[in-house]
Amino acid sequence: MKLNAETEVMESLAKTILVAARTAPKGKGIDDIVTCMLDESEKNELADKMEELSEIKGLKFLIRDAKNVRDADSLILIGLKSSGASGLDCGACGFETCKEMLDTKKVKVEFTGPHCMIKYMDLGIAVGCAAAKAKDLCVDNRILYSAGAAACYFDMMDADVAMALPLSVKGKNIFFDRSPKK
Repeated sequence: MKLNAETEVMESLAKTILVAARTAPKGKGIDDIVTCMLDESEKNELADKMEELSEIKGLKFLIRDAKNVRDADSLILIGLKSSGASGLDCGACGFETCKEMLDTKKVKVEFTGPHCMIKYMDLGIAVGCAAAKAKDLCVDNRILYSAGAAACYFDMMDADVAMALPLSVKGKNIFFDRSPKK
């Protein structure tokens, strides 16, 4: 008899969730999404970096989120490594033309930008599809800006922008009913 065997499938479930991100619709069919799954030591390193970023930025909620990252059974990152623009000249990026946006010097804080709004929407759709797949698999999750920001800020992932999904299969969802930010 195997007790609590459900904890043994986290790697497989995380990979299945990443499939949902990969196969999500992309603007003009161009896939600029990057994904990764962190092992236990990388997950703890990211939590340490989140605490460091909290000190740098003065954002206390990163400490709370770092605890969630440490307590997660698995953690995936979904990011955008933009290869250009859609060519629509839609103005959503804040520039009149795609060329103007592409010729602008990129700024790097946590994330690098500006980028084409279509690419940002692709990232949002990929992250949403991953969260939905996790829900379908009954895996607790929460989309964390904080963990994605730290991963990009400290160059732990080759992405311009990233979001994280910590994953958990415990008796209670550890990502909600958290203590309030201080």
